[in-house]
Amino acid sequence: MMLTEVTAVPTEALPVTQFRDHLRLGTGFTDSGLEDGLLETYLRAAMSAIEAWTGKALILREFVYETSTWETRERQSLPLAPVRDVSRLALVDLNGVETLADEARFRLMRDAHHPALVAVGASLPAIPTGGLARVTLDAGFGADWTDVPADLGHAVVLLGAYYHEYRYEARMGAERIPYGVSRLIAAWRPIRLGARGR
Repeated sequence: MMLTEVTAVPTEALPVTQFRDHLRLGTGFTDSGLEDGLLETYLRAAMSAIEAWTGKALILREFVYETSTWETRERQSLPLAPVRDVSRLALVDLNGVETLADEARFRLMRDAHHPALVAVGASLPAIPTGGLARVTLDAGFGADWTDVPADLGHAVVLLGAYYHEYRYEARMGAERIPYGVSRLIAAWRPIRLGARGR
């Protein structure tokens, strides 16, 4: 299984001004804005961490998900949410030749934590022996930062501030989620039920 981000989050979608205000950085000086590139780096790092911890894409963008086997003949869970659309399903053979699957054979089942590709009829299109299925999907809450739920957005800002504060230190336990951030994202973390986490 492999998930690839096809389109990056545009700079204009990031809350750099909000982040600057949160850090209480000065404004109105001749060098105002010179740190924006660095602030953007911290925001992107924090956003990536929050997305990894929650399994949620915050800003809408395109991804490609590849798998060599279906979870079941009738269903394949998708590795992140919310998924807005599955635009393409290609079956790739051992030689790398792609064949587009008939759109009438599958549909997107939307779910807050575990969206899935499900069969319309008896089964999903068969994956070629030694090949893979390549699913192109659009995932995210929306195109703008205002579309991101407030608690997740605030978690990104808090984590970005944490990265900014400790940027020169290698701290023991730094890989742990800071407490305030963990409380904000708790409701968004995937619910694990059963052997397959569904």
